[in-house]
Amino acid sequence: MGRTESRFSDGSGVVIAQARELEAAAAAAEIARQLPADGLAMILVFVSPSYDPHQFSAELGKVFGAIPVFGCTTAGELAPDGWGDNSIVALGFSALDFTVVARPLLDLANFRIEDGRRIGSELRQELARSGPTGSDQKSFGLLLIDGLCQREEAVMSSIYASLDNIPVVGGSAGDGLRFEKTWVFYHGEAHTDAAILILLKTSLPFRLFKCDNFEPSATKMVVTEADIERRVVKEINAEPAAEEYSRAVGIADTKLDMFSFASHPVLVRAGGAYYARSIQQVNPDGSLNFFCAIDEGMVLTVAQARNPVTATRDLFAETQAEIGDVSLYLGFECVFRRLDAEQHQFARDMSQLYRENHVVGFHTYGEQYRSMHVNQTLTGVAIGKRSASA
Repeated sequence: MGRTESRFSDGSGVVIAQARELEAAAAAAEIARQLPADGLAMILVFVSPSYDPHQFSAELGKVFGAIPVFGCTTAGELAPDGWGDNSIVALGFSALDFTVVARPLLDLANFRIEDGRRIGSELRQELARSGPTGSDQKSFGLLLIDGLCQREEAVMSSIYASLDNIPVVGGSAGDGLRFEKTWVFYHGEAHTDAAILILLKTSLPFRLFKCDNFEPSATKMVVTEADIERRVVKEINAEPAAEEYSRAVGIADTKLDMFSFASHPVLVRAGGAYYARSIQQVNPDGSLNFFCAIDEGMVLTVAQARNPVTATRDLFAETQAEIGDVSLYLGFECVFRRLDAEQHQFARDMSQLYRENHVVGFHTYGEQYRSMHVNQTLTGVAIGKRSASA
């Protein structure tokens, strides 16, 4: 049995690696020691902003040569040993189990809907022509995107309409809690104001998932003035936004900070379901910056929290009941979920739960789920194991 075969002998199809070396070259070498040298369809990397993005991307390109490497910077890592920071998490996808095609979306500031539709359609057709075919081959997509581009909704809606029901999950790149600049990686180069669409085809069982721990309350608010392009809400219920938000959720506006917003998101109803909308910051003029698209006339519902550990444990049980043994949960989790868990003393339990269930990925500035861009949510894809007879 060769090196590549031995790494995938458990039937998982994915090998996980983690690096903590401080220098980019040493970190890339540490990842290389843990992943197969060949037989990989792609490598995904989630990189702490403590590393220089250009240097690390170039170093990993040198190490793995022709194997495609994609990824992004993080607001924290979902590592094999639980929640972490200042590290790199990497996943190697076996070419025996996955067919992978990918395309970058550059210059998102000038992104056009027709560009997204064209790229999605071309990539879907490329995937159909690639690798094995048959009823046992199913597809899903991953989208990694600059977390500060404010274009997630436009990108998601345009590509999703062109993918012929291929479901998509993903995350918006982060840079810790600085909110300055985020990066995505494509073939040895780091890009900002960009996204990467990856489509995968596999015979392994998988299940897309979405998990949050909020329920709607009876308290409603209406956005009455907003700068839609900048995701800034100026007035709620015809009152200054920060002041009215504080009154509705029951906190003093002088105490508004990231922890306040993490504990008190608002919900938006779409398609019969509620989705969280997180606030990034309060501005000096009393307006509020949101992580997701907003609009005048939008109804915001104050959220009620429930135990996040229980909600997440229920998700894992449901997934295992549907697809059997899960080799890993590739997860994209809002950094505000982590802040809220830390504030309410759930962080240790959540980190342990993730470690026990093999959740790997990164903390995000927003999550993608099917056609939606959401906040304060854990989204992703659970990947099962190859059957013993395969």
